[in-house]
Amino acid sequence: MVPFAEAAEFAQVAALGEQRGWDGVFTWESLYGEHAWVTLAAAAVQTSRIRLGTLLTPASRHRPWDLASMVSTVDRLSAGRVVMTVGLGALHDGWTRFEPDEGRRVRAQKLDEALAVWAGLLSAEPFSFEGRHYPVAAAHPEEAPPAPPPPAQRPHPPVWCVGAYFPHRERQPSLERAARWDGILPTVGDAAADEGTPSLTVAGLAEVLGTVRRLRADSGRPWDGYDVVIEGDSTGEFVKSDGTPEQWARAGATWWIESWWTLEPGPAGLAELRRRVEAGPPR
Repeated sequence: MVPFAEAAEFAQVAALGEQRGWDGVFTWESLYGEHAWVTLAAAAVQTSRIRLGTLLTPASRHRPWDLASMVSTVDRLSAGRVVMTVGLGALHDGWTRFEPDEGRRVRAQKLDEALAVWAGLLSAEPFSFEGRHYPVAAAHPEEAPPAPPPPAQRPHPPVWCVGAYFPHRERQPSLERAARWDGILPTVGDAAADEGTPSLTVAGLAEVLGTVRRLRADSGRPWDGYDVVIEGDSTGEFVKSDGTPEQWARAGATWWIESWWTLEPGPAGLAELRRRVEAGPPR
C-alpha cells in the first residue's frame, strides 16, 4: 500500500515491487488529489504481473457508470490485473469540504446500488436498473453509441469489501455485503459509534469468517477463491493487527497488505518506501 506518490513515482514503485516479488500494489482514492485510476493505469503499462488495486474506493460517492469506465479501462490495459476494494469511506475535511455527509445509511444504500450498477454494466449483457439513487434506463442499440468492450476479467474484476462485524448483533449487513462479492477486509465494529475499528484479532478472525462462510453458503456462493485481506505493518510502526502475516495466514487470511501510513510525504519518505519495497515482502 503506497501512502503517497505521484502517478509516475507510483508506477516506478510498482515496477520495483514486481521485480522484488511483491504480489500486489495498492493506492487510495481522494476526492481531490492524484487520481487513483490514472495512477494505476500508469503502473499497468510499466508492469506485467503484479496486481493493481485500490484500498479503498468510496464507491458511494462515484457515479457507477464513471467507475465502470475507469476500472474496466485499467483492467484491459493491465490484461486483467485489477482489484477494487470498496467501503463507505472515512469522512474527513478533505471529503466534506466538497460534499456534505449524507449519513451512513445513505452511503450504505448508495454503495450497494453503485456496485450493482457497476457489475451490471461490466457484464456485457443488456442492463437496466431501478434504483433509488442510480436508475439506469435500458439501452436502445439504434440510438446509443457502441458499448465499450468488457473488462479482461469476467464477469468483472474482483471486488473486496470492508466487512465490519458487530458482536452481539443478529444481523450483520456489512458482512452480508462482503459475502456477496469476492473478498473481505474484515474489522470489528464499535456498536456505540456504529463504525468499524481496527480491533480485529487473529483469534477473532475465526468468528468473522464463520459468519461470512455461512452467508456465502446460504446464497450458493463458493468459498474457494474468496479473499480475506489483512492490512498491517510488519515493521511495527503502523499496527492494525496483533499478529504476523504467517499467523493471519493460518487463521484464514489470503492477503497481507503492508500499509506504511506512518511514512512522511516528501523525498525522505519516498526513499524509505523504496527501501522497504526493495527489501521484498515479509517471508
